[in-house]
Amino acid sequence: MATGPSTSIQAFREVVKSSQNIIVIAGAGLSAASGIPTFRDGGGLWRKYEAKNLATPRAFAKDPSRVWQFYHMRREKARGAEPNAAHMTIAALSVKETLRYICPNAESFTLITQNVDGLSRRALDQLTKTLASKKIFEKVTSEPQSIIEMHGRLFDTICKRCRHREANYNSPICAALEGTEVIVERQEQEPDIPLSDLPRCTQPDCGGLLRPGVVWFEEIPHHLQEIDEIVQKADLAIVVGTSSTVYPAAGYAFEVAEHGGTVAVFNLDRSDGDSEADYLFLGPCAETLPQILASDQPWLDDILKVTSSTL
Repeated sequence: MATGPSTSIQAFREVVKSSQNIIVIAGAGLSAASGIPTFRDGGGLWRKYEAKNLATPRAFAKDPSRVWQFYHMRREKARGAEPNAAHMTIAALSVKETLRYICPNAESFTLITQNVDGLSRRALDQLTKTLASKKIFEKVTSEPQSIIEMHGRLFDTICKRCRHREANYNSPICAALEGTEVIVERQEQEPDIPLSDLPRCTQPDCGGLLRPGVVWFEEIPHHLQEIDEIVQKADLAIVVGTSSTVYPAAGYAFEVAEHGGTVAVFNLDRSDGDSEADYLFLGPCAETLPQILASDQPWLDDILKVTSSTL
């Protein structure tokens, strides 16, 4: 008789220590402790509109003013957020020197994230600086390429005319959007911003309308071939903060299980894919992930706590 996924921390730690090619598949729940709302929780409603209905090419073509105000609000929310302890724990897997303590047999590690907030990269930068300043290792080798942002980046922009993509961290990204984020809380009518006042391309002889550099519903995620190759090699998939309902990411853990790998799920609550997992750890991932992956290495646990507290 099937008993469901194991909740044994010790047994899972043994799996982690013996695994060679490890992936983390992350969703919106990873950033929840940092104050980033998800599309599907109580914060998923934006004014009277479903957020997911604003994240489409058709929505942008119909009302770029409304969509840009939604993404301006998200940019400001992400700008004020800080990586949490779960981000930091995953970052420790992207640093060769700390990876070998958590996963001594690991040959590769990749974070495949659906999040667009940039907090995973910021966590890696912060951890790298902390490790270097404490001089625990002779050198610190971070692996930025181990982070795959399959749904793009919130702070990127793409020109609708010339297709130029670049990072833009301006706050606000254009004068007309300044202050519109507070309208959400006041429940006031949104302004109808003219096209000419929305973010525009600064490339020579262009001036085209910019769009947010994220992958919308109805669009194809980035790096799919690279991800498929990584997933095929993985012998351990750690699913963090995702209900496994958005494809293709939802299928990656299943693929790992299909070729004999181990699947562990870290989520706040039960979800549809849990019954197929080998291990299940419920609770806030900012608590469960560091507790299970780092607390048996006290010096590393202390580093992560120090780093998180100084962010």
